[in-house]
Amino acid sequence: MTEIVFFCSPIGLGHATRDLAIINELKLESCKIYSGSSAIEFFQKNNVQVYDVYSPPKFEVQNGKLEKSLRWLWDYYKYYKKCKEISNQIINDEKPNLIISDEDFASIAIAQEKGISNIIITDILETKFTSGFGGMVEKKMNKTMQEMLNKSNRVIIPELGENKNNIVRTGPIVRKIEKNRDEIRNSLDFKKKTIVLSVGGTDAGIFLIKQTIDAVKKIQSDVELVLVAGPKIKEEFGNSLRNLGFVENLHEVIFASDLVISLAGKSTIDESVVYGTPGIFIPIKDHFEQEDNAREMGFNFEDIFNLENLIREKLNVNRNEQQQNGVSLAGMEISKILLNKNND
Repeated sequence: MTEIVFFCSPIGLGHATRDLAIINELKLESCKIYSGSSAIEFFQKNNVQVYDVYSPPKFEVQNGKLEKSLRWLWDYYKYYKKCKEISNQIINDEKPNLIISDEDFASIAIAQEKGISNIIITDILETKFTSGFGGMVEKKMNKTMQEMLNKSNRVIIPELGENKNNIVRTGPIVRKIEKNRDEIRNSLDFKKKTIVLSVGGTDAGIFLIKQTIDAVKKIQSDVELVLVAGPKIKEEFGNSLRNLGFVENLHEVIFASDLVISLAGKSTIDESVVYGTPGIFIPIKDHFEQEDNAREMGFNFEDIFNLENLIREKLNVNRNEQQQNGVSLAGMEISKILLNKNND
């Protein structure tokens, strides 16, 4: 019997990075993680036991815009059904005391069917990808998701706000940093003003990479552009930037930088906020979650065509005050559920 089993959504790397933060906080030694795609390499680089079981549908992004959202929704529905079969087999084999799901709702559905204690970590309470007929299908899926949220032992949302019923809002959940900033900059050989361009675990950020390279070329100042690309990006970008490739310590790279430019995924935004690094966050157009995230930070898709001015502005501001990391609170909530389960 395994005490804790993590099911981590492989759609983007943000789920994996915050799950690692929680695993480190809890000092877990007996948990197992099931995921897929880029998350596998990420966990492996961080010496965490992970199993590659999921193959998620890809977002189709052209020139920074999400295309064929209805088709993606249908592909996601089929993926969800397959994930239920996979997670059902895993849960039958592992017989865990507690299941923790970071937006892998298939595993939560199985856990709740079997009466197993479960915790959901999520940024969203409903999706808004489609309208028309697709919107009707999506509305039904959202209703099912809401029922799961209501039944869960705890729903952890990495945002600030009011706790209600089984929902706990912890604030951003990111990895803790033990080193000082100068030490990290020296180890990374950051000598100039450093712009870190982070585009996550998919190839959706290539448009942002090219636009950023063009913008930085127009800035006549002593700056270095550093790319941190996920494992899906194989394209070469010449000597216009320094490419670190896929790193296991992106949180330290963001802390050490003077400016981070990124797609508007929640994880990178949260790391920027907690570590105090100024940021520019460009959403994939028509990706509701990224557009909401960007809007909260004061950005929108059209800002991709104003990067030169935004970069100049952000490089001339002081670092932000570091914010509270919600990982300790998340760890406490998980420990409470686990303790209650063990006392039953």
